[in-house]
Amino acid sequence: MKPLEIVKDIYWLGVVDWNIRDMHGYSTPDGTTYNAFLIVDEEIALIDTTKKDFADELIDRISQIMDPRKIDYVISNHTEMDHSGGLPRVMHRIGEDKPLYCSKMGFKNLSRHFRQKWNYQPVEDGGELSLGKRTLSFIETRMLHWPDSMFTYVKEERLLFSSDAFGQHYAGPSRFDDEIGEAIMPHAAKYFANILLPYAPRILKLVEKVKKLGLALDMICPDHGIIWRKDTSKIINAYVEWSTQKPKRKAVVVYDTMWHSTEKMAEAIVAGLGEEGVEARPMHLRSCHRSDVMAEVLDAGAVVVGSPTLNNGLFPTVSDFLTYMKGLRPKNKIGAAFGSYGWSGEAVKLINKELEAMKFELIDPGVKIQYVPDDQGIEACYQIGKKIAQALSG
Repeated sequence: MKPLEIVKDIYWLGVVDWNIRDMHGYSTPDGTTYNAFLIVDEEIALIDTTKKDFADELIDRISQIMDPRKIDYVISNHTEMDHSGGLPRVMHRIGEDKPLYCSKMGFKNLSRHFRQKWNYQPVEDGGELSLGKRTLSFIETRMLHWPDSMFTYVKEERLLFSSDAFGQHYAGPSRFDDEIGEAIMPHAAKYFANILLPYAPRILKLVEKVKKLGLALDMICPDHGIIWRKDTSKIINAYVEWSTQKPKRKAVVVYDTMWHSTEKMAEAIVAGLGEEGVEARPMHLRSCHRSDVMAEVLDAGAVVVGSPTLNNGLFPTVSDFLTYMKGLRPKNKIGAAFGSYGWSGEAVKLINKELEAMKFELIDPGVKIQYVPDDQGIEACYQIGKKIAQALSG
């Protein structure tokens, strides 16, 4: 694959990882990209690198434009290893003494990751670097989504290198938003729900900061997925909407089941929700990956969780999902629990405890049914679905 000139003398050098299917617990059925960029000016800057496995491919891409040793500066916007893993190979190739620009926390993180005595140049928030015709500005974005994260802005092209913000795990043939269209938005939503959701309040503050700085954005270049060039406001507005976490009249019924009893309960709850006009779907945790469930949870008003009782506790997949969701800190949700049991029946109580810890509003103590639900039990589940729907209407 050849480098791609995205504006005059600025190149996408990214590598496409078609085969990755898991990114630290997040499913990536469509693969991903690790985007890096080269700015050719009076002085030359490389923006980010790649995962270690793809470092030679990145160097080959640079070599199609120039001798890598002509690079004057390396900018590291984020030290997570899918973007910095290739740094040792790249620095060795271009020259270990070349200045490496990063945030102050980036300096600490890179030093601890690699134990290399590179020519680190930690920058202040708002610091600048002139390349000649172009000036790079550095914007600290701490905890979006690591302590070291920062953006790099090219004033003259009104172009933002946004690190992990505004990205998507997508490895298709498209490189720009106008090439793929609306099909990219579910990828962007899933990415936000599973990576950036815990930092939603910080995102809202960052958007305000960008407005105050008066930064015009003609192009946003994230470290994963496509580049936004047709309408940068589309993804920014989506981030604002997702960050406010205003719930829709929608419910997610997530569960696992041993002998289909909890499954029957889930389907009855969904039927009750549907009867009241609420968008709802059952999501079986061994059929739906937890990261896909979280993509649905993102804008849902209600999350209903079901589990059979196993060894006086939760079914393992349900426990896993609750732990995962808790770490992502969704807000403004109502919740309820359900489950079947044989002889003890602790699951509903344990789910309620977890939902309360997440500050979900519990609208019912939950329903638990011993062994197989009869008509009366199915009706109870149907009614709890209607009760949840009515609570969403309120």
